[in-house]
Amino acid sequence: MSPPKHVDLVVLAAALAVFAIGGLSLLGYAVAAAVWLAQRGIHALASRRASEELADGNRQRAMGTVAATTLGRVWLMATAVLIVGIAEREAGLTSALLLLVLFTVSFAAQGVAYLLEPEGRGIKAR
Repeated sequence: MSPPKHVDLVVLAAALAVFAIGGLSLLGYAVAAAVWLAQRGIHALASRRASEELADGNRQRAMGTVAATTLGRVWLMATAVLIVGIAEREAGLTSALLLLVLFTVSFAAQGVAYLLEPEGRGIKAR
């Protein structure tokens, strides 16, 4: 496990303490955590599938897999926030904010990991 790639999970764990100490909605945390872990699982499966497709030389199918699952993951998170927000307004707001923080951290960590490991991604240094 490369630490920069998984820093979002550390933030997710730390957020539990912030939610508990700060008196924030634990329902919002639970929904955000469940959805975040589910979308990470979907991303891992899609990445594995896309890598297999690329190894077979099928770039269009690999790109389709990445595109479809990316859109699906966004819709999953948005739908969960909407549903919990309808049930309890504060929980919807806290889950949306936590997912925003997690997404931002994850996106930045992926960029840093990509910069630190360019050879592992098939990019040759010139």
